[in-house]
Amino acid sequence: MDSFTDNHSSSSASDSPRAPSPSSSSSSAVNRALQLLQSDDPDSKLEAAREIRRLTKTSQRCRRHLSAAVYPLVRMLRPESPEPHHESALLALLNLAVKDEKNKINIIEAGALEPIINFLRSESLNLKEYATAALLTLSASAVNKPFISASGAIPLLVEILRDGSTQAKFDAVMALSNLSTHPDNPSIILETNPIPFVVDLLKFCKKSSKTAEKCSALIESLVVFEEGRTALTSQEGGVLAVVEVLENGSLQAREHAVGALLMMCESDRSKYREPILREGVIPGLLELTVQGTPKSQTKAQTLLRLLRDSPYPRSELQPDTLENIVCNIISQIDGDEQSGKAKKMLAEMVQVSMEQSLRHLQQRALVCTPTDLPIASSCTSEVPSK
Repeated sequence: MDSFTDNHSSSSASDSPRAPSPSSSSSSAVNRALQLLQSDDPDSKLEAAREIRRLTKTSQRCRRHLSAAVYPLVRMLRPESPEPHHESALLALLNLAVKDEKNKINIIEAGALEPIINFLRSESLNLKEYATAALLTLSASAVNKPFISASGAIPLLVEILRDGSTQAKFDAVMALSNLSTHPDNPSIILETNPIPFVVDLLKFCKKSSKTAEKCSALIESLVVFEEGRTALTSQEGGVLAVVEVLENGSLQAREHAVGALLMMCESDRSKYREPILREGVIPGLLELTVQGTPKSQTKAQTLLRLLRDSPYPRSELQPDTLENIVCNIISQIDGDEQSGKAKKMLAEMVQVSMEQSLRHLQQRALVCTPTDLPIASSCTSEVPSK
């Protein structure tokens, strides 16, 4: 996850929630920072915010012991405070919130949302970026999600997604993805027409990145609605971007991508089958049936059945096997390159399936007598590679 927190993904022994109290030196630094924060001197408050940011950069123990700093730091976000105070206090709060659910909740309860929303409207690019990163971090808490959406943050995050810096766009889409997991939020997000900007970011980012995973998750939550499905297919390269994640994304991203495409095809097969097939989805689906997560494998097989010429089961003379389903789809694909690639993938898939079956039989042979072993059926179809 990309954000302006100093330590948003690393872990160490010091991050253990059961770690002992801090050493005497860090304890002294914590106490000094808290004393400075209570001072009436603006320079002392600024020094305290910077010290708290430093102390909480890598230490979960310090985040816990500095939880008392949340309320005074939030007060430093008020409009009457100078801008350097805003930036330093916000960055200190970001570090306090990392991997600490209580601090995330306390920051919202202390009243941080209103100034953070104002920072999203600020002329200062730094404040906009820090505020976007703050919402990304705070939206990871399920408790905070309804409060963040009720604050009016969603339209502003979509504006950042459209016009912000590259880093701010990454953080905005991840914050929106976090918010979309609350049941009331996808429809609110969809009202802001975010899909063109999500697709643009998805085209730009590396398909194996966390950003691509969050983009795919957000798209999956939005194509539940017809407006979301229409927006994705209307956006140039929209379906293709999802297919590319299905092919090259992380395991979780691929699960979101196949989930989005399956949702579309299940909602209206006659409308979405051709746009999905046109983008060369078959090779990626074939690979998912063998190498994806259990959910991805099931969804990929279901989508393959929906993509064939007839969605209904065949007669017993033509079994409804995955090989037959894919052969039916391949026969309708235009272009030698796509068809050849799909045939090659199917041949590899069949080979892997046969190898897995053989290993399974060999394992059973270790615990069964020879008369208990089933007779392996011969392969009924063979797809040549091209």
